[in-house]
Amino acid sequence: MNLISAVILGIVEGLTEFLPVSSTGHLTIVEKLLGLKVDDVGVTAFTAIIQIGAIIAAIVYFRRDIVRIITAWVRGLRDGSQRSDPDYRLAWYVIIGTIPIGVIGLAARHLISGPLRSLWVVAGALILWSVVMFIAERVGTKRRGEADLTLRDAIVIGLMQCIALIPGVSRSGATISAGLFRGLDRLAATRISFFLGIPALVAAGAFEAATAAKDISHTVGWGPTAVATVVSFIVGYVSIAWLLRLVVRHPISVFIAYRVLIAVLVIGLLLAGVITAT
Repeated sequence: MNLISAVILGIVEGLTEFLPVSSTGHLTIVEKLLGLKVDDVGVTAFTAIIQIGAIIAAIVYFRRDIVRIITAWVRGLRDGSQRSDPDYRLAWYVIIGTIPIGVIGLAARHLISGPLRSLWVVAGALILWSVVMFIAERVGTKRRGEADLTLRDAIVIGLMQCIALIPGVSRSGATISAGLFRGLDRLAATRISFFLGIPALVAAGAFEAATAAKDISHTVGWGPTAVATVVSFIVGYVSIAWLLRLVVRHPISVFIAYRVLIAVLVIGLLLAGVITAT
């Protein structure tokens, strides 16, 4: 992979990681257009690793919240009288809500990096999950804020995050939709989506870096991987602020037309034989 391709993919990752349009789906499409073999182990690892850049951006952006939550959690572990703090409970919700994707992601990693890395899967998931997003916006009451979050909410959202292992679904699209189904308002659903995504995506990227180091070296290379990760951090930081402002004013269904358009274009290219599915 050359550095121009790395920059392009870093921009794609940074722009799409936090939007309900599927960063993995977009990376798969762009990687294919750049001539990469999308189901190659090294390319799959590259896709997971550069997400760390965007997640570090989220950590930096929410650093005060994260420090406050961790501090409350540690304080609660030491002193039982501190466990009524909402941040102490939120810390446990994030921990428990992250467990499902850790278990399922590890168990299904060969499926995720193999058969699911198909543009047919990406296109189908982009369309089908758009229907879910539309329904979530229609039926969600949006009457509950972050302070109203419960353990059941965290478990449901955490389980829904697992569906986003399918390229094209979108991790943020899945988790925000789940939050809306649970009656959370858009801002609360989006913030919990960020908090759940941080440990999950950091772990996924670190795992791929440790287990697929040789594959990275033999395919895309560590230089382009590092460049793409840095670019995704810069672009991701900017997109976080934009997304938070957008969800306060607009429903997530504003992304549906875009998702469907991208899916139709991909299907058209596949049927015309311009590109192959893997």
